[in-house]
Amino acid sequence: MTTTSAARAPRGAGLLSGALAGASGVLVGEGLARLLGATGPVVAVGNRAVDLTPRPVKEWAVATFGAADKAVLVGGVLGTVLLTVLALGRLGTTRRRTAVAGMTVVVGLAAWAMLRDPAQGAGTVAVLASVAGMLLVGPGGFAVLLSLLPRPPVDGDAPTASLDRRRFLLAASSVAALGAGGGATRGMAGDPAAPVAVRLPAPTVPAARVPAGVSFEVPGLTPHLTPTPGFYRVDTALQVPRVALSDYVLRITGMVDRPLDLTFEDLLARDLVERRITLTCVSNEVGGDLLGNATWLGIPTRELLAEAGVQTGADAVRSRSVDGFTAGTALDVLTDDRDALVAIGMNGQPLPAEHGFPVRMVTPGLYGYVSATKWLVELEVTRFSDFSAYWTDRGYAAQAPVKLSSRIDVPGSFARLDAGPVTVAGVAWAQTVGIERVQVRAGSGPWQDAELGVEDSDQTWRAWRWVWDAEPGTHRLEVRATDRAGRRQISRREPIAPDGSTGWHNVTVTVA
Repeated sequence: MTTTSAARAPRGAGLLSGALAGASGVLVGEGLARLLGATGPVVAVGNRAVDLTPRPVKEWAVATFGAADKAVLVGGVLGTVLLTVLALGRLGTTRRRTAVAGMTVVVGLAAWAMLRDPAQGAGTVAVLASVAGMLLVGPGGFAVLLSLLPRPPVDGDAPTASLDRRRFLLAASSVAALGAGGGATRGMAGDPAAPVAVRLPAPTVPAARVPAGVSFEVPGLTPHLTPTPGFYRVDTALQVPRVALSDYVLRITGMVDRPLDLTFEDLLARDLVERRITLTCVSNEVGGDLLGNATWLGIPTRELLAEAGVQTGADAVRSRSVDGFTAGTALDVLTDDRDALVAIGMNGQPLPAEHGFPVRMVTPGLYGYVSATKWLVELEVTRFSDFSAYWTDRGYAAQAPVKLSSRIDVPGSFARLDAGPVTVAGVAWAQTVGIERVQVRAGSGPWQDAELGVEDSDQTWRAWRWVWDAEPGTHRLEVRATDRAGRRQISRREPIAPDGSTGWHNVTVTVA
């Protein structure tokens, strides 16, 4: 009985050693990184994972997890680290040097990810300080804990020593205390996404009043304006960037006669316009909810570009985010009359951190990956032939106008309804052109014209409804739209890559 217990003790203690040292090393690295203004190891590794993940996997993640995709990725990183350090702890009961070397490699990979992170604004010294803390508590603490375990038997001999539980628990408590201290240090640095107190001036050109009749009183129908907390978020940032207003500068560079450096105060001092604009993500599948309509406040992009003096031959603007993301936008789209904005406000308030504070792009009629850069720090006037951007490097189209689309909001798919009049309702959008007609049909029946809400502008979606005399049975409801140019929505189903999905949305319902 005693011999069995002694044989098992190092195995459990080894697993505990790996888990404690790994978790404590991560907490110390994260705490020091937050305190010094650097990107922490978990986010840095996650960012590299995002960069290296094949496009189909990213599309699957967005479609499957939606706005929770980032939390799932971070959870995956932490789960992988946990399994790795547990395996190293188990290995450490027989091969201590190899296990400690493995733990050092784990920290080295985190260091590599942190040094390569484009959002790493704190500099190499801050990263190295965080890595030093991880090395001290991770591999260092691991080596101390393993040194207290009984040595494994050699050539069938019994272990050379028994586990001194008191010394081991004391050392384990010390490693855990260092990890807890790292976690506390992380908390002292504050929330990187904390709201910043900014008072926005009134717009010089306010948005027109929302017209009466723009929507319908139908339960479940998407409201005309999307509340900020419910506005979709899709971007590549695992950690919302923290941008200090005192250091913020928007640079307009490239093929211009007069490069501009604009502080946030410079932007606030300009004539601001307010516009209601619907934004759509290219990841929005047929019938999806990755779009929203908000009131945006900002400076017309065309005015800033005109002030900089665009040179002949330019046909694109490459925008850059503080976290390293880039997008390419056609120059003519940013300089026509559609009111593309360098935006600083959303729904009457400063931009929330997760939606781009302090400055972002808002461009009507283009999918966000080519037009809606958040945490904007540079607009570089250039040529499409001279650069590539984040998503075009991954196979998406360089230019991506939003496609004519429509969606059924109510009833939902698989709804059970009573026979008789049933209101079918939803939204349709054809930005920069406008919606002329929406039609709905049940099964293979004839297409019926839906009633349209009053149009706000051709930059926003438009509500519609149709009253259906539902008969018992299972029915498929289908919707299609026509824009003011006479183009009808494409019926053929196409995936989101390379430039947006197509197809008629449908829902299947059962009528009792």
